[in-house]
Amino acid sequence: MNVVVTGATSFLGTPLTERFLKDGDKVFAVVRPGSRNMDRIRKLEERYKERLVPVPIKLEDTESIKDLIKEECHVWVHLGWDGAGSGNRTQQDIQQKNVGDSLCSLKGAASLGCRRFLFTGSQAEYGIRDSLMAENDVCQPVSEYGKAKTDFYSEATKYVAAHPESSMEYLHSRIFSVYGPGDHPWSLVESCKKTFQAGERLELGDCTQMWNFLYRDDCAEALFLLAKTPGTIGFLGHNGEDGIYNVAAPEEETRPLREYVETMFRLCGKRGGFTYGVRPPNAEGQINLIPSTEKLRKITGFRPGFSFEEGFQRLLLMP
Repeated sequence: MNVVVTGATSFLGTPLTERFLKDGDKVFAVVRPGSRNMDRIRKLEERYKERLVPVPIKLEDTESIKDLIKEECHVWVHLGWDGAGSGNRTQQDIQQKNVGDSLCSLKGAASLGCRRFLFTGSQAEYGIRDSLMAENDVCQPVSEYGKAKTDFYSEATKYVAAHPESSMEYLHSRIFSVYGPGDHPWSLVESCKKTFQAGERLELGDCTQMWNFLYRDDCAEALFLLAKTPGTIGFLGHNGEDGIYNVAAPEEETRPLREYVETMFRLCGKRGGFTYGVRPPNAEGQINLIPSTEKLRKITGFRPGFSFEEGFQRLLLMP
């Protein structure tokens, strides 16, 4: 296949790009001109040569990407999204610009003849919940980030329904909590790893909410399967399917956040320590992550390769 990946230098974009390359696909890696993470693509170029083609273009210009890619493409995976860090998730202007930029990419995909467009949404679309999160639940997002992801789903399905001649299938993944190499240094997993390895003490919130962690490479595998599995059910406009898939670890990995903290503390040799209840709760309210992954598993056969303990132990072995 010829595959387009936006956000190819990102935390998830790089391992997903490599997964396609390992499967023999040709990947057009859309990167921001002057990206400080271009070294990630250059390293892959050394190994995969002509099957990896960097495409330097801004997301807002991707509607005209046919001027740069002269071949028909089959799948477009859209990970490009500015302001995903916690500081920008409340900024309405930044998040809504992403909606418009992503629509440009959707139109660009149609111009290249793509038959499948896979968008990376978020658990933030569900809002504040304390029960199982299933794909057909009503979304009540609280953050501007979650609202924008939901808005794009609405706009994208309208576009696909209005252009049946393109025969493009729209899939909308909702990614939950992912950890692994290259994660933000302020994430909980990275903070625990760094603090406990140094024998220092970490101040935390109550950590009483339910949580679900998925290793980065397993998340990339799930997205790969959604992009390539024949018969994956997506929104085509004429069949009424919603095309939404939760991407998370299986239900048995969902547990109180404290259990994750205490597992990391143990795996780090019980060095340092931690104190619960010091950090204030999230201003938006306590977020629980209780994903249903039955649909993903049923359609693609996805099962993660690593439990949380195995994934964290891999992190400990990395520099």
